[in-house]
Amino acid sequence: MEKETEIKIRGYHADFYGHVNNARYLEFFEEDRWAKMESKIDLRDWAARGLGFLVVNINVNYRKAVQVGETVVVTTEIEKINTKSAVLKQEILFKETREVAADASITFVIIDKSGKSVVLEGDIRNELEFLGK
Repeated sequence: MEKETEIKIRGYHADFYGHVNNARYLEFFEEDRWAKMESKIDLRDWAARGLGFLVVNINVNYRKAVQVGETVVVTTEIEKINTKSAVLKQEILFKETREVAADASITFVIIDKSGKSVVLEGDIRNELEFLGK
């Protein structure tokens, strides 16, 4: 199994009710996106080519509250690659039971130096497809 991002839930992750605050889930998803990208894409090369990763839409389903002291794992995979955007499927799972605490659909584009989205073809598409492996 591919390495997953593991997160131990601490007090500072919690809200008044003692469970993970909804905004923290976005941070957990982002942590795993960066981990996957850093392990599979040469981000320095992308920066040298003037390319950047830009999230344009996030839809999150909160399935079950996560309490302080629990450990979760975050997974990320490519769901689909369109002409100028792509979609990631992400999940936050309880480490022990693998039950889904939250899942998200993340739509993103790759931008060039001018800030415009580029067509996802050639090397860029190949590298994004590699995220799913």
